[in-house]
Amino acid sequence: MSESPSTRLPLYAQIEDVLAARISSGAMPVGTQLPSEEELSREFGVSRTTVRVTIQNLVRQGLVEIRRGRGTFVASPRMVQELAELTGFVEDMRALGRTPTARVLSREIVPATSLVADKLALPAGTTVVQIRRVRLSDGVPLSFDETYLPEELGRRVMTDDLANEPIFTLLEERYDTPLVEAEYVLEATVADPTVAMALEIPVGSPIFLIERTSYTSGHRAVDHERLYYRGDYIRFKTRLARRRVSHTQK
Repeated sequence: MSESPSTRLPLYAQIEDVLAARISSGAMPVGTQLPSEEELSREFGVSRTTVRVTIQNLVRQGLVEIRRGRGTFVASPRMVQELAELTGFVEDMRALGRTPTARVLSREIVPATSLVADKLALPAGTTVVQIRRVRLSDGVPLSFDETYLPEELGRRVMTDDLANEPIFTLLEERYDTPLVEAEYVLEATVADPTVAMALEIPVGSPIFLIERTSYTSGHRAVDHERLYYRGDYIRFKTRLARRRVSHTQK
């Protein structure tokens, strides 16, 4: 394959167009494993370096995903999750027709960082319960969650079956702690080694970081979370009403 004189597209872009067309046409359906770098290199007559650039571009577009130790596969279309009300991961995935599961990585009692203490309205250094989980959608790691709870409440929650019981459900149905509202802060960032390992993606991959603090009655903070979502798998959508502004002339 050589650079197209009509479009002057570089080789990696030409291969990218070919593979993207195969995916969009259904010739390579969701879940199909792409040929190896060596096989693609032979098919298109280019270097493996050029193939790697092509694959990384397809990953960024959300068309393919790299599964560590397994290869590169055609990805499902990105999920679109609405930020319209306070819901948990299990509720969100079921609403999208997905099967949610969880893998618990750790549950510990740790000193609160200044940020966590501030969010939970606790004195700096107060001990809190930290729970780390990987949340999966149809078996694919989608979110790495760090949850912080006040110690008294958290000690009870950390003894539960957190692989199968959502924390929101436990708080509301088992521990009489209704969740009334939450504050969200959304940030675009990249995966550090810890997050990348948990989500099985390359270090530096684009991710969404959501910091969410949930409140019970009396505006008492009972749950602070740092939720790291794969940027190649999900999009967030919300609807905003314009505030009415008075234009009274003097």
